[in-house]
Amino acid sequence: TAQAYQNEEEAGIAIRESGLARQDIFITTKYSGRDSLDIPTSIENSLKNLGVTYVDLYLIHHPRLAVPDIPTAWREMESLKEKGLVKSIGVSNFGVEELQVLLSSAKIKPAANQIMLHPYIYPKHKPIIEFGAQHGIITEAYSSLIPITQLPGGPLDKPLNEIAERLGATPDQVIFAWVKAKGAVVVTTSSKKSRLEGYLDAADL
Repeated sequence: TAQAYQNEEEAGIAIRESGLARQDIFITTKYSGRDSLDIPTSIENSLKNLGVTYVDLYLIHHPRLAVPDIPTAWREMESLKEKGLVKSIGVSNFGVEELQVLLSSAKIKPAANQIMLHPYIYPKHKPIIEFGAQHGIITEAYSSLIPITQLPGGPLDKPLNEIAERLGATPDQVIFAWVKAKGAVVVTTSSKKSRLEGYLDAADL
């Protein structure tokens, strides 16, 4: 979830109604700079909305939100981890240059960098994945299904469908397997249990 999505309260309700123990749920949310609030205030609001005492991963949603600058904002993130409000800290939509600036003064390296990743933009984002791997930063991939959901009819369609047919899989499963092969972790969502189970099966392709 993320502050910008305005769904933390709903997520908190779902967590409580799930009946699952807190340690069995991995919660990620993002600092999105809503209402011009700073990082310490925003995490407190997020914890209240989610109904928990900590989140497992807290991300800076975009480099432009790292104010007044990346080193200062990252120090605030490190402070949250030191206080036990978050288990891990990371970033989202950071390029190589922003990651270099962050690492130059960081005491704690980002656990993850969440970026858009699909075959059509892979050449552009490949350096980010490689840089992350070199520095122990996990790349999380969002919007990986854009070639199917938003850009159908493109050059990927034919080979994607052929591969899916050969493997007895769905095109979205093939894309998720591709993301994994590129060294990234898929971040996705669905309201259908069957579809989520199908996404998990993509790991075996």
